[in-house]
Amino acid sequence: MGFSANTEGWALYAEQVAMEMGLYEGDDLGLLGMYQARLFRAGRCVVDTGIHTKGWSREKAIAYMVETGGEPEGRITSEIERYCARPGQACSYKVGHTVWVRARERARQRLGAKFDIRRFHDAGLLVGPVPLTVLDRVIDAWQG
Repeated sequence: MGFSANTEGWALYAEQVAMEMGLYEGDDLGLLGMYQARLFRAGRCVVDTGIHTKGWSREKAIAYMVETGGEPEGRITSEIERYCARPGQACSYKVGHTVWVRARERARQRLGAKFDIRRFHDAGLLVGPVPLTVLDRVIDAWQG
């Protein structure tokens, strides 16, 4: 069983950490690619929600993604079909990212000067892919 909210959330969080570390400085094309990926993921959250809560048709979701992100319809179609079959899948990535960011901030506040981001990452990753509630408990119990 996979926990995509955790693992995909980690991926989005790691992208944020790369930005915070300055790894995109001087790399305008890399930065542009990162923003394009963010736009694509934001569009996926919109269509996932649109399909499952607003009653959007497959065709409306495809049209939205093509218009918003400029991706070819063939690529978008397979993405949309995945969201039709797996409600909440696209949104779970962002939920996971939010949990990782909040857990880091709680740990930073609790540990103060003792906080070490590398140890924080180890604490969260070494437990393996777990439900987000378990991740939160692990981080809240972590002593640095």
